[in-house]
Amino acid sequence: MRVMVIVKATGSSEAGEIPDPELMADMGKFNDELIAAGIMEAGEGLKPSSTGVRVRFSGKNRTVTDGPFAETKELIAGYWLWEVRDLDEAIEWVKRCPNPMREDSDIEIRPLYEMEDFASMDDSGELAQQDLAQRVEVSMQSAQVQPYLFFGGRCEEALEFYKQALNAKVGMLLRHCDSPEPAPAGTLPEGFENKIMHAEFTVGKATLMASDGCGDSVDSGGFSLALTVPTEDDAHRVFNALAAGGKPVMPLGKTFWSPCFGVVADPFGVGWMVMVPDPNQPQS
Repeated sequence: MRVMVIVKATGSSEAGEIPDPELMADMGKFNDELIAAGIMEAGEGLKPSSTGVRVRFSGKNRTVTDGPFAETKELIAGYWLWEVRDLDEAIEWVKRCPNPMREDSDIEIRPLYEMEDFASMDDSGELAQQDLAQRVEVSMQSAQVQPYLFFGGRCEEALEFYKQALNAKVGMLLRHCDSPEPAPAGTLPEGFENKIMHAEFTVGKATLMASDGCGDSVDSGGFSLALTVPTEDDAHRVFNALAAGGKPVMPLGKTFWSPCFGVVADPFGVGWMVMVPDPNQPQS
C-alpha cells in the first residue's frame, strides 16, 4: 500500500526556523534508510504558510487568499510518499524518525486511494485504463535519452580526439579491469582488459556516453541510445515495446550500476540500453 506521511506544522516551522545541522544530518540518515529499504518514493519540506496562498472554490468563483493561515496544528510542514507492506510497517518507520521539529510535534499517516478502491464504479475498466495511461504519460515525461557511442577498441583515442577537436570534458571513466564485477568468461577478447568499459564526456551542454564495447566489431552504426526511465515497470514496458519485431540482446536484470538494465535492438536495428537509475546515487 502507498501512504502519505505528513509532518504537521509547529510554531517553529511556521516561523521559518531552519533545522539545526544535527537534525538535518539525522533526517538525512533516516531518508537513506528509507531509500535503502525501497520504501521512499518522494519526500519534501514545505516553506511556512506565510509564503503560500489558498484558492477557495465557490460555484464558478475563485478567491485567492495570501498566507499565513491560522490554526498551525492543521497545517503541514513536509511530507513523504512511501510504499509499505501495511499500515503497521509505516507506523514502525515513523517511530524511528527523528523528531523533525524543535518542539513536540506530530506526524500523520494517511493511506492513498488506489484504483482498486473504485472498482465498484468502474465495471468497464475505463477509469483504470485512463489512470494507467496518465501514470505512464507522467512517468515518461522524466525519461531521458542519451547517445551511447561504441568504438570497438578505439574509445580512448576517440576521447582524446574529441578533447582536442571539440574541447570535450571527460568525466567518469571505468576500464574493464576496474569493474567491481568481472566480465563473464569469453565475453572479452584477449587484450581488452584495459579497454574502456564505460566513460562519460560532455561537449558544451550535452553529455554523451562511450565504450570500447566487448570486441573490435561495431554494431548499429557505432552507437546505441541509452534510455533511462523512473521505475522497473517502465523499463519492462518500454523494453518489451522495443523488442516487438526487434531482438533482445541482454534481458532486463539487476546490475551493480542499475536495479534494472537490459539491451535491445529495435525493428530498425537501433540499439537501446534501457535502465532504471540507482536510487542510492545522486541523479543529475
